[in-house]
Amino acid sequence: MGSQTTVSIVFLVLGGMALLFGTVLVFVGPIIIDDQIVKNVEINPKNDLSYTMWKDIPVPFFMSVYFFHIVNPDEILKGERPMVIQRGPYVYRENRWKDNITFHENHTVSYKEYRQYFFEESMSVGDESDVVTIPNMLVLGASVMMENMPFPVRLLLSTTFKTFNEGPFLTKPVGELMWGYDSKLVDFLNKYLPGMLPSSGKFGLFADFNNSNTGLFTIFTGRDDIRKVHMVDSWNGLKNVDFWRSDQCNMINGTAGQMWPPFMTKETTMPFYSPDACRSMELVYQRPLVSSGIPVFRYISPKTLFANGADFPPNEGFCPCRQSGLLNVSSCRHGSPTFISQPHFYNADPQLLDTVSGLSPMKMNTALFIDIHPETGVPVNVSVRLQLNLFLKKVSGISETGNIAEVVMPMLWFEESGYIDGPVLHTFRTNLVVLPQVMEYMQYIFIALGLAAILTAVILFITDKKVWKKSSRSLTQADNVNHSKQHPANETQAEKYNQSDTGKK
Repeated sequence: MGSQTTVSIVFLVLGGMALLFGTVLVFVGPIIIDDQIVKNVEINPKNDLSYTMWKDIPVPFFMSVYFFHIVNPDEILKGERPMVIQRGPYVYRENRWKDNITFHENHTVSYKEYRQYFFEESMSVGDESDVVTIPNMLVLGASVMMENMPFPVRLLLSTTFKTFNEGPFLTKPVGELMWGYDSKLVDFLNKYLPGMLPSSGKFGLFADFNNSNTGLFTIFTGRDDIRKVHMVDSWNGLKNVDFWRSDQCNMINGTAGQMWPPFMTKETTMPFYSPDACRSMELVYQRPLVSSGIPVFRYISPKTLFANGADFPPNEGFCPCRQSGLLNVSSCRHGSPTFISQPHFYNADPQLLDTVSGLSPMKMNTALFIDIHPETGVPVNVSVRLQLNLFLKKVSGISETGNIAEVVMPMLWFEESGYIDGPVLHTFRTNLVVLPQVMEYMQYIFIALGLAAILTAVILFITDKKVWKKSSRSLTQADNVNHSKQHPANETQAEKYNQSDTGKK
């Protein structure tokens, strides 16, 4: 056996081992990766990365607010079409953290999530001192709420507005409209009709957002079933809410809107419960893409999200409805005629655009989306956008409403956005994206190396065999030649013998 044969055996053994290892990785590798993902996404204080991301949300998070400044308030009172100009964004850095975290024996955890907002002038177009004009919710909202009350009551309400110098429109700095302003009417209502207003302090559109929490959430940790991780078990102790007209609409579905169960597919939807919208919502898969070097699925809001019951029967429970694209949230806003929509009435009935001048529902600017890493269920880039609207109309007996034509009046829209960045992005990408990819590539590398080594072994073996045969033939021929040279006399005598023997015959 030649040296090449020995080498070929070595290559054959090593190649076989590499091929076997690579083949085993093909079957075992995904199990190992999935097991690591399961361990990392479970809500467990021992999981430093995922638990920190869930508890303190250490990623940049911002709220951008755009006001619809009313250009023609006097004309609106005469019944003309409102004209608005978008102002902003006024950007606020948002701090979020969870407190009162309590783990339970049924594999759930309860917590309250708090939030604080800090104005970011460098990212804003304008300042909180900018003055804008919007509808006065206390006057125009209350007027619609009281339209079915006896006429004397409506007259009394109108007199009350005049007493406290409250008009149909507010012209105030952005900061006061956002976080609260002094109002004698608000003080009066808080004193004599406590609970009528959402906030007991100053009245502002986001007064109950700052330094507050979103309620007591109880969600599954995923310890017993990773498919249930982050899914809501209850909110404020409730399994269902009672704001809506059907059991389906009152269901608390999905997660708390921050993370989702792992191993998502293109058929998976993204349900979540929003305390601000008082309902569960669901996003649908749109397309794959890469965000910050991480492969993600983009999910967007379907056109049916705020469709009315006539266009989408399952939404009938959210009625009484107006045009498609509007969600009536009056039932969870103290009866105020408030509607939520997508910005600039995107994906809504075009008729809404005919009633207000100055809107432009451009898809690229207003679409709601979440980019999520499907293997872990962790959002990488988030942009949730909603518009706040107030229903206005003339109410007899309340002179402040003038001759206002019925209109769903946009007041502002806001975007809550966040993205993984910095050290958190690096750690997440390394642990949950790069390492699984390396393991996946390793199985193919070992298989390729194994096949290459086995092929090399075969080539070496065949080459060595040919060389051995060739050398054997050469040696045989050389021996014959040498034998002839060594005994020529014998050969001659044999020939002579043969010739003499032939002659005799």
